[in-house]
Amino acid sequence: MFRVVIYIGMFVTALAIYVLQRFSLPLPSVINNYANDLFCLPLLLGAMEFTIRHLKKDKDFKFPLGFVILLASYYSFYFEYYLPSFNQRYTADWADVILYFLGGLLFYFSENKKGVKLSGKGLQDI
Repeated sequence: MFRVVIYIGMFVTALAIYVLQRFSLPLPSVINNYANDLFCLPLLLGAMEFTIRHLKKDKDFKFPLGFVILLASYYSFYFEYYLPSFNQRYTADWADVILYFLGGLLFYFSENKKGVKLSGKGLQDI
């Protein structure tokens, strides 16, 4: 349930930033320029993982680290190299690349952390 609250919070925050940008309302530059780049991959990967889990009926499905890195690489190339060379609306920014990878890695490690429970035999991984 906690994960759902986190995803809803990220989605609402990203949506609010987008709407405020569309209405040209002022935002602090760090939020305006970088917040949605950090939220992008966790939201995308979370939605993809949710969909795959339900389609495959596999509640334990998780993306491998290689896929997360590949997706972050694709987004970095497409939005920070390819699009800026064809469309003036997009600007290349190395900070965005770092944020794509940071968001992807935060998603991966938060989804793949092992829990620990206390049993009659002591602490055990679950």
